[in-house]
Amino acid sequence: MTATTRSAVRFLAPYAVGTLLLVAVPALLTVGYAFTDHTGLSTPRFNGLANLRRLAGDPFFRASLRASMVHVAMAVPLRLLAASGLGLLLAAPRRGGRWYRAAVYLPTVIPDIALALLFLWVLNPLYGPLNQLLGAVGLPQPTWLATTWGARVGVVLMLLFPIGEAFLVVLATRRQVNARLYEAAALDGCSPFGQLRRITLPLLAPVLVLLAVRDLVLTLQVNFVPAYILTDGGPGNATLYLPLYIYDQAFEFLGFGYAATITVVLLAVTVAFIGLQLALVRRWRVLR
Repeated sequence: MTATTRSAVRFLAPYAVGTLLLVAVPALLTVGYAFTDHTGLSTPRFNGLANLRRLAGDPFFRASLRASMVHVAMAVPLRLLAASGLGLLLAAPRRGGRWYRAAVYLPTVIPDIALALLFLWVLNPLYGPLNQLLGAVGLPQPTWLATTWGARVGVVLMLLFPIGEAFLVVLATRRQVNARLYEAAALDGCSPFGQLRRITLPLLAPVLVLLAVRDLVLTLQVNFVPAYILTDGGPGNATLYLPLYIYDQAFEFLGFGYAATITVVLLAVTVAFIGLQLALVRRWRVLR
């Protein structure tokens, strides 16, 4: 073993141990608990496929799964579009650019609970600033958290702000593109939109695909805090996302075994989504 290899092993060892203890072991325990009647207070007893049979007939699980799918379909494209658009817009040097970039990244470092409490005020239908702004320009003022689609849109609006990590990746990737490509395109009479379509987006495509996969996994998980604080799963289970339903089953009803089963299903849904994304990307590359 060379000195470089030994240094790499020493450097990676704490992360490997942390991954084993904090990810691999809990994941294996979760899979094991999925086939038990564990309540968190008593010794788990193996119950075979009882949790899966209960899952198949659980209307709240179906509502939770449907709410999660709708949320992903709304949030992931909008978050990726916002991060990419701001990254491309602020990539060029401009006066005060560092302050704009800091403003885009700032919500990412705000704790989720603090951001959710802030949005409780922003989305308040009586004195919230968003409805006051909509009323000032003559637009309807929704009761955001009291209707099905108002609550769904409200959660998505909150999650459009902590996009700093994807924003920085797009920003850094765009700045690595050779400026001579754009100069040559401009000399050939290519418009700014044409440069975006023919140069920027094709070169950024691999990064955007990775960001889409990452954001899909993230969006399925980070909706717990906004749903718990803003709506508590309502109205009518419209925001009863899978992480929130798992929490309710485990800690409200002491159904750790059943919650573990739902967690395994959430993992399977995530893997299925990632597989679908990668299959679509491969097909797109072949057709292109």
